[in-house]
Amino acid sequence: MSPWPRWHGPAMARLWGFCWLVMGFWRPSLACPMSCKCSASRIWCTEPSPGIVAFPRLEPNSVDPENITEIFIANQKRLEIINEDDVEAYVGLKNLTIVDSGLKFVAYKAFLKNSNLQHVNFTRNKLTSLSRKHFRHLDLSELILAGNPFTCSCDIMWIKTLQETKSSPDTQDLYCLNESSKNTPLANLQIPNCGLPSARLAAPNLTVEEGNSVTLSCSVAGDPLPTLYWDVGNLVSKHMNETSHTQGSLRITNISSDDSGKQISCVAENLVGEDQDSVNLTVHFAPTITFLESPTSDHHWCIPFTVRGNPKPALQWFYNGAILNESKYICTKIHVTNHTEYHGCLQLDNPTHMNNGDYTLMAKNEYGKDERQISAHFMGRPGIDYETNPNYPEDLYEDWTAATDIGDTTNKSNDIPSTDVAGETNPEHLSVYAVVVIASVVGFCLLVMLLLLKLARHSKFGMKGGSGWIYDDWFLSWENSNKGIILQIKTEQ
Repeated sequence: MSPWPRWHGPAMARLWGFCWLVMGFWRPSLACPMSCKCSASRIWCTEPSPGIVAFPRLEPNSVDPENITEIFIANQKRLEIINEDDVEAYVGLKNLTIVDSGLKFVAYKAFLKNSNLQHVNFTRNKLTSLSRKHFRHLDLSELILAGNPFTCSCDIMWIKTLQETKSSPDTQDLYCLNESSKNTPLANLQIPNCGLPSARLAAPNLTVEEGNSVTLSCSVAGDPLPTLYWDVGNLVSKHMNETSHTQGSLRITNISSDDSGKQISCVAENLVGEDQDSVNLTVHFAPTITFLESPTSDHHWCIPFTVRGNPKPALQWFYNGAILNESKYICTKIHVTNHTEYHGCLQLDNPTHMNNGDYTLMAKNEYGKDERQISAHFMGRPGIDYETNPNYPEDLYEDWTAATDIGDTTNKSNDIPSTDVAGETNPEHLSVYAVVVIASVVGFCLLVMLLLLKLARHSKFGMKGGSGWIYDDWFLSWENSNKGIILQIKTEQ
């Protein structure tokens, strides 16, 4: 009888589960190089047999090499070379260790794309020389090279210089083999005509006006003869350089205000190391108001703005065309300064409807000026229902806004063009004046009448009746009713 029937049901399910589990471990192992083990972030190759003969690379469709942060290699006597493209896929690599192996040569551009590399350990390999060009672009915190048979030459003097400038007290015991094949401490190595270069920048006054041009000159010296190059960072302005042996020049044309504050460096580099001389570029330009928005309310009301300019622009605010005199209740605040850019706001403390209107910002320096205006509405006029009166004129009582909740802040002696209509004569203003005058006259007459009545109470004429007084030819009577007291004045017939 065939044995297959006994694998039906739960037994068969367990068998398939076991097979999938084995496959799950087997697939990553196929993607990892032989003699190595791999995880999502680490590769380690420590088995000496059969070992690896090339730098480990992950197979396609395996773990994403960008996630690898550590590679540890040991006891690989047949690993001799790191080529330019061996490490480029591991862009997230931070720690590289190759110890007790046969490493003899590292390509100049091997680590060009590994900007995150911080720790390199090449202890006890077979390196006879190593150039600083491998690591010049890296910010290494540790480079361990002990146990390598370096040849005493100018090519490794940079390692000595690095040891001398290193702040850590834990220095390595490094040696090199001299012409007699004897170990010489690297700290005592002296090589004729092998020293650090120097760079000197002959810069004019680098304070220039926007749109102008400038030329920088640099000279370098050293033995071995250094290479000269310019480090201009992210310079926006158009530039071109010329280099001839130990002299170089940099021409910057149509200088942009965006380049103000940027650093320009002349660099000299040779086998031993590098030196640089730098200068800061200062660009003067007219102010520009790049941002001005309607007021926002936080702890205080704020009209936010951003102004660019160099030298620093003087700021002046205008309210409805008149100079706004700042005080403790209304003032300009600069919150952030970024070299030639200023972020701030006009701060108002408890503004009312009296402060509604047009606000103009003027920024000015010796190279020019700029103006921008916004309309500000802080609150409606008390007693006015703007839902039923949407077109109610806000400037109806504009002439009476001199004394507001934040004080008198305007100076009419220096007006700029504005939309102020307070000084114009129109029917609305005339009707208001008429109402005010009539109300004043009626009030004055009532006051005089009350004084006359008071005098009549103490006059030589007596009282007649219980409800009023007679004074000369006038009959005064009081009549009480539920609607109030009505004063009637009648003339005797």
